[in-house]
Amino acid sequence: MTPSERKGMWFGLLGVTLFAFTLPVTRLAVGTPQDPHLSGLFVSMGRAVVAGVLSLVYLLLTRASWPSTSQWKSLSLVAIGVVFGFPLLTSLAMRHVEAAHASVITGVLPLATATLGALLNKQRPSWGFWLCAITGTGLVVVFAMLRSGQTGVNIQAADVLLICGMALAAVGYAYGSRLSHTLGSEQVICWALLMSLPLTLPLAWFSQPTIPVPWSAWAGFAYVSLFSMWLGFFAWYRGLSMGGTVRVSQIQLLQPFLGMLIAIPVLGETLDAFTVGFGLAVVATVFISRKMPVQKG
Repeated sequence: MTPSERKGMWFGLLGVTLFAFTLPVTRLAVGTPQDPHLSGLFVSMGRAVVAGVLSLVYLLLTRASWPSTSQWKSLSLVAIGVVFGFPLLTSLAMRHVEAAHASVITGVLPLATATLGALLNKQRPSWGFWLCAITGTGLVVVFAMLRSGQTGVNIQAADVLLICGMALAAVGYAYGSRLSHTLGSEQVICWALLMSLPLTLPLAWFSQPTIPVPWSAWAGFAYVSLFSMWLGFFAWYRGLSMGGTVRVSQIQLLQPFLGMLIAIPVLGETLDAFTVGFGLAVVATVFISRKMPVQKG
């Protein structure tokens, strides 16, 4: 591993650590069906507005160059994935599932990101890599189906939202990583947020809460606005750019467990053997896939 790749791994670890708080604090912000707080639409769009305003200030202070036409096209895919898709779908889902449950679903994200990154960079993953990807995805689907059978249809719908959110996040991660080489890791998320403001601002305004919500919900909203939607991407995109999308994306195998551990003090959740077992199985497939060869096309 080269010094650049090693440094990229550390930046990736920082980004994953910041992202690991996202699901537990989103649950804190949206509440539960019995005790709802902020709406999922407001949390997802509001956090993008806050981060978008911060991005505008950052781009002005750094006198950032205007993106080219081709870069705007890639930025639109980044925005679809990580500004709209992932935040909205996970915010809607987190009112109906515990953070520990949702953390298992995130276990498929490293494989999805690595797979898309390999395709975008014209690399050829081995059959072993694809087998791990299919196995990991299958484990997530089985987990979701078994859980829905135990706890009802709302969980099943939430699992679909979470899985779709992971797929869109992988798109945003892969295109953002490739764009970071020419635009810069910090500018990628800033421009994506800025170009989204004409949509996120009115959506956040019309979905703002009309009744008082507890301070804990606002604390969760503040975290996802500053760290999940903004600063976390500074580290994450830099890590993917320096260390390579396929390699660094696998650091996310730590995220399910970090998310589960964080949910214990933040939300008072408990872990059961069923959730931990599936989480370990998903992480195992990701770890094995990391050993599989990936050749350049």
